[in-house]
Amino acid sequence: MLNLIHHDSIKKCTPAYHVDGLEVRLPVPKRLTDAQLRMLEDYFREMPIEEILTGLKFAKNRWSAKDAGVLKVGRKSIIQKEVHSVTNEQAQWRLKNWKMMISNYRRRGYSYPTISRIKKILVEKSKKKSK
Repeated sequence: MLNLIHHDSIKKCTPAYHVDGLEVRLPVPKRLTDAQLRMLEDYFREMPIEEILTGLKFAKNRWSAKDAGVLKVGRKSIIQKEVHSVTNEQAQWRLKNWKMMISNYRRRGYSYPTISRIKKILVEKSKKKSK
């Protein structure tokens, strides 16, 4: 069971988690809303602790990457950045020189599924007639 305790004097909420007589208190840097407190309580009540820890590990890694400025943008925005203003002729050139394009994309850190999606769109663009 999770006990959430408001400490108005220090303007923090300290959730406490009880497992087999063990109590874990979590200091929170800012005051949480009642809705946030209810969500925390529901998570701890409904989910096994292993799942909560896995989620927190993922969230911490993501936060660390975001904080360091190295969080990669999503695949969809990478693809749009690469193909949004490519003309028919440019798409044909890129496809003719595809091995070189792959090495450039890999150097930038793109995954093979991302490169494959870029190629698919370039093939579509190369078939369209130029205006």
